[in-house]
Amino acid sequence: MAATDFKDYYAILGVSKTATPEEIKQAFRKLARKYHPDVNPNNKQAEARFKEVSEAYEVVSDPDKRKKYDQFGQYWKQAGEGFPSGGVGADMGNFDFSQYGNFDEFINELLGRFGGATPRGGRQSYSQSYSYRPPTGAPSGFNGFNDFGFQDAGAATSQDSEAAIALTFAEAFNGVQKRFSLGNETIDVRIPSGSKTGTRLRVRGKGQINPMTQQRGDLYLKVELQPHSFFQMEGDNLVCEVAITPDEATLGASIDVPTPDGSVNVKLPAGVRSGQSLRLRGKGWPLAKGGRGDQLVKVAIIPPKDLSQQEREYYEKIRAIRTYNPRSHLNQVRL
Repeated sequence: MAATDFKDYYAILGVSKTATPEEIKQAFRKLARKYHPDVNPNNKQAEARFKEVSEAYEVVSDPDKRKKYDQFGQYWKQAGEGFPSGGVGADMGNFDFSQYGNFDEFINELLGRFGGATPRGGRQSYSQSYSYRPPTGAPSGFNGFNDFGFQDAGAATSQDSEAAIALTFAEAFNGVQKRFSLGNETIDVRIPSGSKTGTRLRVRGKGQINPMTQQRGDLYLKVELQPHSFFQMEGDNLVCEVAITPDEATLGASIDVPTPDGSVNVKLPAGVRSGQSLRLRGKGWPLAKGGRGDQLVKVAIIPPKDLSQQEREYYEKIRAIRTYNPRSHLNQVRL
């Protein structure tokens, strides 16, 4: 660093070298609010000033860095560290540091701080290591500015908002246009087909207004499906439950099942069990990536409650001649 590149961090912040940490922090907050990119959008000069103020605060707010800065001035970064290779000609204020192992050695020899320099090879070396950490309450670059009432410059400078929207199964399946009142404003929003509970729909530029930039955020609509008398959702699948009789379950049958496209004929295999699901491929919910999911038909075997005399007689005959016992394995069950 050439001497002309030296930055007086105290002057940049407008404080004295004896300023307390609190005075430094207050000065930084004032300047940060003045030059922050959120307050000065597309202002390159303000952005450069903000970076300069942030750099100054990063150093003088850190006790270790401030101590080095006060002690070594423009060479504070090199203090306790090795010098760049290259020997004479390295841009260090036109001074040849190649004869020194580190900057402390140069200072020690220059000022005789540790009893004067000893001949080369017998010179005592003092090295320190430094790790970077953002100053408390200060940004690193443009980050972490919540302490001053700003959002990160890399984050959205507007305010997003969220609202719930209830849809019927038909509206969500087919898509629908809804009208909303936002204060004094009325907007029409097109809901695409395939929305389901938990889906978040983004409406650009209809959120809250950022008081700092006057820019408007986005509105997010969170979908909630109203209950349906027959259909339910399980993930991407549309689910329904269909009742069948004991004879249909035993012998198999062909039954009609409602789908979003109308009824379809479904063949029940003989011996189907209650709770078993039959899959109707491509008959389910619209998918975001295109196409349709599946519809799952859950079978529920429901015995009749009211029997005619003839039905009862036949059921009794079946019971008398039945050879199948679904509970036979229970004889082997032990605690």
